[in-house]
Amino acid sequence: MPDAATVTATDDINARIARRVRARRVELALSLDALAAASNVSRSMISLIERGESSPTALVLDKIATGLGLPLAALFEDPAAPANPVSRHADRTSWRDPATGYVRRAISPTNFPSPIQIVEVQLPAGARVAYETSARAVEIHQQIWVRQGTLELTYGNITHRLAQDDCLAMRLDAPTTFRNRTRKPACYVVVVTTERASATKR
Repeated sequence: MPDAATVTATDDINARIARRVRARRVELALSLDALAAASNVSRSMISLIERGESSPTALVLDKIATGLGLPLAALFEDPAAPANPVSRHADRTSWRDPATGYVRRAISPTNFPSPIQIVEVQLPAGARVAYETSARAVEIHQQIWVRQGTLELTYGNITHRLAQDDCLAMRLDAPTTFRNRTRKPACYVVVVTTERASATKR
């Protein structure tokens, strides 16, 4: 069983995700039904997430983030926290995907106005994380830097096999799958930038 500290940390992050999803939905003047249609996530699931009564998977959160016009990393920000240009090691919290066991940790400073976000990910041995969304209201670019182990990344119909210290640049406009086929955990850093898609397609 998870210890009390782990349960408390999970509850805190679920509460943070709940506040972020609801704040963004209200900002966009979207009803629960409208967000459900935009994200392909049920209204009841979104309602549970906004009340902090569900531990959603990375796949579900990615769909909701797409419906809200945000990168996945943005859902882990605390909208109530003051903007800070400095990120301290002691202030960072980790989130574990209940479906795959992969752990992500936000590195970037909280709520600081920057188009760049940095995330560290630990992918367990044999784990596979698939993101199905492709069409997005924002254009998202990211680079994947492998710090430990090896990583197989499939982007659309193209598969890249990345070794330690390899770095892959990509634009998120196709389904993406991360897979660790080895018996050892892999660690990689994701650097994400966003911009309005309409601004780049005129």
